[in-house]
Amino acid sequence: MGTVGDVSEPKLVHGSCGYVLDDVPHLIDYLPDIPTYPNPLQNNPSYRVTKQYFVHDDDTVVQKAVQHKDGERGIHFRRQGPRQKVYFQPDEVKACIVTCGGLCPGLNTVIRELVCGLDYMYGVKQIVGIEGGYKGFYDPPNSRGGYKGFYARNTIPLTPKFVDHIHRRGGTVLGTSRGGHVTSKIVDSIQDRGFNQVYIIGGDGTQKGAALIYEEVRRRGLKVVVAGIPKTIDNDIPIIDKSFGFDTAVEEAQRAISAAHVEAESAENGIGLVKLMGRHSGFIAMYATLASRDVDCCLIPESPFYLEGPGGLFEFIEKRLKYSGHMVLVIAEGVADTMDEVDPSGNKVLHDAGLWMAQRIKDHFAKEKKMTINLKYIDPTYMIRAIPSNASDNVYCTILAQSAIHGAMAGFTGFTVGPVNGRHCYIPFRHITKQNKVVITDRMWARLLSSTNQPSFMEPRDVDEEEKWPITPRPTVKLDANIDQSSRKARAKIEDKLQTLSVVEENHI
Repeated sequence: MGTVGDVSEPKLVHGSCGYVLDDVPHLIDYLPDIPTYPNPLQNNPSYRVTKQYFVHDDDTVVQKAVQHKDGERGIHFRRQGPRQKVYFQPDEVKACIVTCGGLCPGLNTVIRELVCGLDYMYGVKQIVGIEGGYKGFYDPPNSRGGYKGFYARNTIPLTPKFVDHIHRRGGTVLGTSRGGHVTSKIVDSIQDRGFNQVYIIGGDGTQKGAALIYEEVRRRGLKVVVAGIPKTIDNDIPIIDKSFGFDTAVEEAQRAISAAHVEAESAENGIGLVKLMGRHSGFIAMYATLASRDVDCCLIPESPFYLEGPGGLFEFIEKRLKYSGHMVLVIAEGVADTMDEVDPSGNKVLHDAGLWMAQRIKDHFAKEKKMTINLKYIDPTYMIRAIPSNASDNVYCTILAQSAIHGAMAGFTGFTVGPVNGRHCYIPFRHITKQNKVVITDRMWARLLSSTNQPSFMEPRDVDEEEKWPITPRPTVKLDANIDQSSRKARAKIEDKLQTLSVVEENHI
């Protein structure tokens, strides 16, 4: 079955002028004698009309688009697409698909396109869905959700007819859950049932599990491809340009923001508070704010802020209410303090940031300012997660699914798919198991600050009471003796961060 090497070693290929190909594993790395076959796409009517339907083996995609004339070429990833040779015959393939983690718009579209792509492009007929995620491989029957699907004997035969209309529905027809990953049991099930192509759809935690499955498959010397399709509504997966479902989430968030604006504008001193998804990253809140133009302030986990005192959030709210009579505040769910508790996927359980923020604002204006406000709190989180994907995401999901299929048939394994600088490529799992965050020293966050005209809260402010709207920053401030302990800690955290924060040189678009 071949000699199994060190699976954790990166597969790097060096070229001239600092060129580095960070390549993905391949079946021949540990099974050098497996046969190859002509790609059946050469006889497929859909591809015969295209000018160049096979990707050249040397085609790669650069990770960083911005280059300097004297700089190195940098890291590249292997470009996705069909190859002239494949390592599976269509009647040999037995593929399985599993969805893990939280819901996200587009899950059913990815499932549909995986099934249709395998069948229509390569003639693969043996396709099943693992019902209930990873645990579906070993848990008792009737278990649904996430990794559980790998433990149970719950499978759903998937055909183009079965999946024809599922893209019109939210959620996932296969069910999902968090946690439940036991690598040895999952690979035992894969081996026992003869699966040789495993498509795993999930976020960074799920991709970590997929990486472990690949390593165990390789250790056993199995001819099994493990391919990941990254999924997170928060858009916090690194390297790739964006994750599927994100466009839909930003679009749907506009409904909540618009409703909050109507409520705020219609009441005396009205405040519309909207909480959006984003445990550790504020991409949805940031992009929804930029798209809306109705938001006066946006708070995200990456940007520290404080409530009390000169230049704090409460003072900003008061000035905004005096200026226009209403305001809209958008926050990401991760802006509240984290607790020690974690969910089954290892994510920290957070306080409800929306309820916490709403209560703090009400208490401040009721008890300390004696100012009448009308606050309306809107939490559209689960409504957004559960809707079908929009047109943009449907197209994106199709490309992701077909990219994964082409890679699997070509023998690549231990990879995930996604666009880098607009070009889809194959990326080693180790790059996808970390979380991406908004860079608050970057241009996009600066664009938001310019759009909302809110303080950055990155520097303490000393604002004169007579100063008119808009607020302008001052360089130093003395702490007010009346500031509560939590605000003191928040401001101390900001000052510490200012000491260590260095401006990111790369300008993200």
